[in-house]
Amino acid sequence: MTRILLLGGTTEASALANMLAETGADAVFSYAGRTAKPVSQPLPTRVGGFGGVEGLAEYLRTESITHVVDATHPFAAQMSTNAVHACAAAGVALCTFERPAWQAGEGDQWLHVDSIDAAVNALPDAAARVFLAIGKQNLTQFAVKPQHHYLLRLVDAPEAPLPLPHTTVEIARGPFDAAGDTALMQRHGITHVVAKNAGGAGAAAKLTAARTLGLPVIMIGRPDVPARPIKGSVAEVMAWLSHPAA
Repeated sequence: MTRILLLGGTTEASALANMLAETGADAVFSYAGRTAKPVSQPLPTRVGGFGGVEGLAEYLRTESITHVVDATHPFAAQMSTNAVHACAAAGVALCTFERPAWQAGEGDQWLHVDSIDAAVNALPDAAARVFLAIGKQNLTQFAVKPQHHYLLRLVDAPEAPLPLPHTTVEIARGPFDAAGDTALMQRHGITHVVAKNAGGAGAAAKLTAARTLGLPVIMIGRPDVPARPIKGSVAEVMAWLSHPAA
């Protein structure tokens, strides 16, 4: 019998969860637990980590999981890496449901960098107003440039003081639209945008807004993850679940 573990946290994961529920699949949805009120899912849901590779492998064995679909954020590299190794150790089939990366178009002013630290170094020395659209996990690195004012957009209000001395926090959950993000950047006098290349439509509005306003975007490339099968749509994942050997 097929039993599926869906590692979620993205719009794509929610779409797949709905399809699995509609087809009556035996599946469990897993959240990392980084937001206080995650989107409810139509599947049995667990929240929290597994305890590294060994903990995940043990969970797969204990719960009789036969297939894992990794639909986590493209920058959740540790979880994705753990999934590759845990599935190999437990003899469980794995595929990744991943949206394509964004591509710069006409009128975009993107500077491509390969890490958070490189993005910090790419910011100017003179004081600027930066839309730091990277979530809350990597703020500390930007503290070496405290002269900037940083606009943060977070799902949950910070529970502890932020490591950046000059910040404005907007609490909001996507998807966002270009008109709203254009108004947001104008309201806060943004001069630079820092973004992770997450791909997808839900967070692309800030890039359209930056193009409209003629703002430079420092685009952080995706981290490396061990090779694994990658699917780009719900239909592809469902086909893989029906015929995993393909």
